[in-house]
Amino acid sequence: MAPLQTAWTRLIRFVAAETSLIHIGQPVDRHLDVGLAVIKNQTIKAYEIVGSALDINAQVTNKVLTVKHLLPPLSREEIGVVRCLGLNYADHAAEANMQKPTFPILFYKPTTSLVGPGAPITIPKATQPVEKHLPDYEVELTIVIGKACKNVSEADALDYVLAYTGANDISFRFHQTAVSQWGFSKGFDDATPIGPCLVSAASIPDPQQVALKTTVNGKVLQDGTTADQLFNVRQTIAFLSQGTTLLPGSVIMTGTPKGVGFVKKPPVFLKHGDSVTVWLGNGIGSLVNPVIEESAPATTAKL
Repeated sequence: MAPLQTAWTRLIRFVAAETSLIHIGQPVDRHLDVGLAVIKNQTIKAYEIVGSALDINAQVTNKVLTVKHLLPPLSREEIGVVRCLGLNYADHAAEANMQKPTFPILFYKPTTSLVGPGAPITIPKATQPVEKHLPDYEVELTIVIGKACKNVSEADALDYVLAYTGANDISFRFHQTAVSQWGFSKGFDDATPIGPCLVSAASIPDPQQVALKTTVNGKVLQDGTTADQLFNVRQTIAFLSQGTTLLPGSVIMTGTPKGVGFVKKPPVFLKHGDSVTVWLGNGIGSLVNPVIEESAPATTAKL
């Protein structure tokens, strides 16, 4: 089997100024960091793509549209399943004083947790005060599956990848450290940014050479590379596809390098008014999001 080939190299999903409708397209400026451009209020032009993001036969047209509002590169409905790896960098496991895993540690997120570039990261009432719950950032390379796969070998694993994007796996450490399952602490509504664009798998032939970085309020707190992953992208896909079909649109967040906030002394945690940027190289770019603390009344379960 050959690697998946798309007509586009970078894909964004957006509301167009010309139509007020949702479109997908390829940025006209192939070097533009679209996530950063949004924050700077720069004009973003894109060649309209006819078809869906998951259709490998989708075609790039000559029709140019103007981005009015940048959206996550895939809709929640297109994604379907969000798989995530924990402790997939040795330096992160070490800073958390946790043993390196023998097998990939898998947890899931609901798609209701996902938001796009520029959208607020919501700290729900149930995870306040922040000084106790320690909302934390995690920059992650994210795989987008393009073809259904099951029981694939490491050698063939990359042939099933449509594209790569970025994500910020916001984690609420009080709940995470209280139990052995992490899905609840990492799955709150509107708290996981993803994007800003898809970069085709063909444009990133070696996903183990992607730089990634987190900046909070202008200060760099994470600065790593996917070369340091314990389980690389090939191994991850092969492992997760054992006896399990990975459907097109499924995303896999591949873990974060050292530098997370809760292990620092004193701990660093996200709070209302913060600005968080995760940046990934190879054309993925910047995912910039403000942080807000939900203020509406909520009922908190007694634990």
